[in-house]
Amino acid sequence: MTLTIESILIPALTRTLGAMSGYLKKGEAYATEKAFDPSVLVNARLSPDMHPLKRQVQMTTDTARRVLCQLGEMEVPSVADTEETFEELQLRVQSTLDFVNAFDCGTLKGAEERDITLPIGPNGLTLDAISFLMGFGLPNLYFHAAATYNILRHNGVPVGKMDFLGAP
Repeated sequence: MTLTIESILIPALTRTLGAMSGYLKKGEAYATEKAFDPSVLVNARLSPDMHPLKRQVQMTTDTARRVLCQLGEMEVPSVADTEETFEELQLRVQSTLDFVNAFDCGTLKGAEERDITLPIGPNGLTLDAISFLMGFGLPNLYFHAAATYNILRHNGVPVGKMDFLGAP
């Protein structure tokens, strides 16, 4: 099997987003079981200078759409960051999964040969597509997904490694 942008990216996005949906469900169930306001978890942080859970979810989903569109040379859709509940966060994750599943993967043909310019620094940062995907896009996705998981775990939600990894 030949590795392509599509064969690496699409499974990584769907698995990560699917897993996130699962551990968000566990977070909401935990709040219900322990009889506390779920917004405590939705707004929880690992550290005062880190974003809360809701923003970590938003950044994970933004990253998924952005990386896919940048590699496919498409306009990145803008999504308002208004989620305040687990239900709203689940809808955002599901809408991102729907976006990934409906994405025209034909736009990724030849993406391995493209350059991606990021708006970093005064002149931007240009990376070849593989360096962008493996050194920036996927690590950024996993960083925010792991932060979401870690906030839940830190607050007592019974999640484990397989919850984070998701189903193959």
